[in-house]
Amino acid sequence: MPTHSFSHSQLAERFEQLDAFLLQHQALWRPRPFSHRRLVWEADHPELARWLRGRSLEEAEAAHNHPDRLTAPAPFPQLAAQARALSVMEELPSSPNSDADARQSIDVPGRKWLQIQAFGSVLAFSEHPRHWLDWCAGKGHLGRQLASRGGALTCLERDPALVAAGTRLSQRLGIDAKHCQQDVMNDGTFAQLGPTVTPVALHACGDLHVRLIELSIRQRCRQLAIAPCCYNRIQTDRYQPLSKLAARSALELSREDLGLPLSETVTAGARERRQRDQSMAWRLGFDLLQRDLRGEDSYLPTPSLPANWLKKSFEHYCHDLVAIKALPTPPALDWVALERSGWQRLAEVRNLELLRGLFRRPLELWLLLDRALLLAENGYAVRTGTFCRPELTPRNLLLIAELDDQAANR
Repeated sequence: MPTHSFSHSQLAERFEQLDAFLLQHQALWRPRPFSHRRLVWEADHPELARWLRGRSLEEAEAAHNHPDRLTAPAPFPQLAAQARALSVMEELPSSPNSDADARQSIDVPGRKWLQIQAFGSVLAFSEHPRHWLDWCAGKGHLGRQLASRGGALTCLERDPALVAAGTRLSQRLGIDAKHCQQDVMNDGTFAQLGPTVTPVALHACGDLHVRLIELSIRQRCRQLAIAPCCYNRIQTDRYQPLSKLAARSALELSREDLGLPLSETVTAGARERRQRDQSMAWRLGFDLLQRDLRGEDSYLPTPSLPANWLKKSFEHYCHDLVAIKALPTPPALDWVALERSGWQRLAEVRNLELLRGLFRRPLELWLLLDRALLLAENGYAVRTGTFCRPELTPRNLLLIAELDDQAANR
């Protein structure tokens, strides 16, 4: 193996540590402050609750990506230390490709191109790939970058417009690539994989990357590399464990739970942040209103709304949502005060979310290791690590697997 791979027992030990931590503290990370005016854990930790609720929106924003650094009342520091220790993940060894054709970066957003380069720089297999398979390829930028080192290339993509654009780009760059329109969830996909094919996926969502792992095992692909994303993009309401160890765990995850690792964000522009904050503050203001109108102190889901809804007055925004949800007509209200209450709730929600934030990475690693354990159970030697800095993408975990002939024959 080009670098150290983890034994099944090492993966299992790490998984069980994460599993115990998440199970023990699930009352702290499961409830979403956005949906609940009061959280059950606040009664057990009133000082921490008061401290978090007393902070500003700006303070919450500053701590968002590194909640473990916050100097907060107990048990926050103790939990932060545990989460930090459990979340340690080594960087994968990198060998930048100095021969990369600069023309390949044309038509690729800058951040995405840097992710592609970082992904490619850490791929080191025992055998040089003969045939790359870019899974959910879009225009095939990742596949082309890898195929420039040698090897055939097939790109699978569902969107015909992206398939056509990818074909044109490959032809322009002189790269022999086959771009196929293919819904990877359909039955015919397994024929695209086999022992001589090396599948790669950079940020394939939920069921899409699970499908790749399962088909790679079935077709005995000798090597593969996956950077998972969007674990909550699944067709079932609850998470279906993949490995035997995860199947025995008492931890049951809803689709909402699976969204927790995705709540970390890279820096957005000021305009985008303002629009996001206004949307959430108005939703929280409306939430206060709907609880009064229904006479029921519980959250009421509302549909996704177009951005132009934020150009209305807050009063009109609420009246239109009342109509959509078929609620009683609101009485005469102080709409300015209600909007102000929404912004106040947003500050409280964002600060209360910092406690949940401590569990983002442990849960993400639990999910990654479930995938790694499935591969190990099926005869693969597995390496896990980060392929880039979190500032480039918070979804920076990579799973590299190679079929271990000795393990497969045991």
